[in-house]
Amino acid sequence: MINLPRLYELLPRKRDARPIRSRFRPAYPRPGRTGPRRWVPSWRQTLGLLGSAVTVVAGLLTVMYLRTGIPADLNAFATQQDNVYYWADGSEMARTGEVDRQDTPLHQVPEKVRWATLAAENETFYSDSGVSPSGMVRAVSKMLTGGDTQGGSTITQQYVKNAYLNQEQTFTRKLTEMFIAIKLDNRMSKDEILEQYLNTSWYGRGTYGIQRAARAYYGKDVSQLNASEGAFLASLLKGAALYDPASGAENHKRAVERWKWVLDRMVATGKLSQRERAQYTRFPEPIAPPKVTGLAGQTGYLVETARAYLLAHSDVSEREFALGGYQIRTTFEKKRMAALTRAVEQARNGLDPDRRAADRDVRIGAASVTTDGRIVALSGGPDYLKQGFNDANSSVVPAGSAFTPFVYAAALRDGVQRERGKPRTPVTPATLYDGDDKVSLQTPEGPYWDRSGKIVRAVNEGDESWGRIPLKDAVAQSVNTAMMQLGMDVGLDRVGAVGVQAGLLESSLGEKLPAFSLGTATPSAIRMADAYATFAAKGRHTEPYSVAGLRRNGDDVPVERPETEQALPPRVAGAVDDALREAVRKGTAQPAQAAGPGTAGKTGTAQDNKSAWYVGYRDSLSTAVSLARIDPTSQELLPLDGIGGTPEDTVGSSLPIELWTRYMAAEKKS
Repeated sequence: MINLPRLYELLPRKRDARPIRSRFRPAYPRPGRTGPRRWVPSWRQTLGLLGSAVTVVAGLLTVMYLRTGIPADLNAFATQQDNVYYWADGSEMARTGEVDRQDTPLHQVPEKVRWATLAAENETFYSDSGVSPSGMVRAVSKMLTGGDTQGGSTITQQYVKNAYLNQEQTFTRKLTEMFIAIKLDNRMSKDEILEQYLNTSWYGRGTYGIQRAARAYYGKDVSQLNASEGAFLASLLKGAALYDPASGAENHKRAVERWKWVLDRMVATGKLSQRERAQYTRFPEPIAPPKVTGLAGQTGYLVETARAYLLAHSDVSEREFALGGYQIRTTFEKKRMAALTRAVEQARNGLDPDRRAADRDVRIGAASVTTDGRIVALSGGPDYLKQGFNDANSSVVPAGSAFTPFVYAAALRDGVQRERGKPRTPVTPATLYDGDDKVSLQTPEGPYWDRSGKIVRAVNEGDESWGRIPLKDAVAQSVNTAMMQLGMDVGLDRVGAVGVQAGLLESSLGEKLPAFSLGTATPSAIRMADAYATFAAKGRHTEPYSVAGLRRNGDDVPVERPETEQALPPRVAGAVDDALREAVRKGTAQPAQAAGPGTAGKTGTAQDNKSAWYVGYRDSLSTAVSLARIDPTSQELLPLDGIGGTPEDTVGSSLPIELWTRYMAAEKKS
């Protein structure tokens, strides 16, 4: 008998009639689930999705790797161009920016110097594959979060970037860098890569390569460098603009810290013994940067001012700028520069440092700024090649009583508060203040006591007493007692805020003690001229600038242009302008009348007679002249007593206002 159930089991079963693509299609939304759970993928679906993504990315990277070749040519270091600076009228002013580079074989670089570089930049250089996986992960994460693609690169990657690519921080460029680095690491030996890296790296001061860097910073051949000097040069690879000690105190501090760190890393990696490390306790100070011979006279000060502005207000890096090819259209006007230079030279001719000690170590800074912010002329020193420090842009000379217009402006705008808790009281140019000599300084709580327990008393020049005097006249006549009390009544923070809004830098204000109103702040001549231009422009202020346009190889390069803002109410600026004109008509600035009608300005003398100023304007041109004596050893200010042959008991100096008047008279004729 036939067993039917058994026979049924032996019969072939019918195949699934669904199409193959339907059987392999993910069950999504997931059957058998309800609500939001239907849309939650299973772990198999999640793994499948991730696997597919990894496969696609790996495929793309493989294709990119195969298609990326090592470029046939290095970046054209040998065809670098000059940077050309132009006057405001378009005529050529100066050429700079020659790149200094010289290849040197690796065996001529001392081993300790090489290891200093590796300790600072890539201590695993001789064992890695030429790329940094962690650096690439950081680059990808930055890209995914919308930031710049940054991260620690190997020396091989850095060499690829320097020699074959550009400095852009993009994800595509980073991938290209990685692929070329891997291929280069397979083609070249580690020593060959290191040699090329050392010969193409940027060290600042216009130098590429460690050989020229050794000359620029230590005046010696690279073969003569020791481990300590090598550690400093390795520090520059992190950013020469930040670590060249010649660029300022902050740079010097960073350089010393980085230098110590590199030496310590050499010890940690076993390339410098503790005994050798103990020998290097003093920072190897580099020599001063060499002066460019084409920048004699005032030209160097103009070039450095324009260069600093464009590096701070454009996307051009110092390294890119040193490659050359830029055309810089400055705001400097040739005729005004010639007139200012002649006026300063005539003032210097009146000094006799060989016969009079009071005429030695004299520093004159001068700058002209228009009401729209253009720096059209400046005088930074006797000669850029002899004195690289720019006296027109230095913040070391106290403004003295030339600062009082800012006190006056703050009072007119914000009023005064003589009693704590009471509302502020408006003041006008006609408001009377006590101008007598040696009056005690008052606060809302009573007399102001100094740290020694004495009541502070203001002192007028020549011990003169003026009685009750209108504020307008107090400004014009430089009545110290009235202006000092006015500053206390307004509030020194408010006075400082007005100065900054008008154009001064916050960093130049210093400590706000009662004498602050009499000019303890140390603004530069450029900033003082710009701030006074705010009064001439009815309260509208524009930050000073020195670059009107920038091009490279025929293409415009964006440079920020400052915008004009209403810094002070027109009525306040107008009242200050009236007081400054009064100072010329019958106040301390009467000699400036020789410059012609429409002149406004203010003299300035520090209370300890260690500085003298004249700041004034006519029409749209504001000019500041500062005078000081600075000890070349201690960098301390010296008294101006007897300067130019004036009597020893003379307070201040007439040189600034005489120079200003001579310049403005010549400027008017031109």
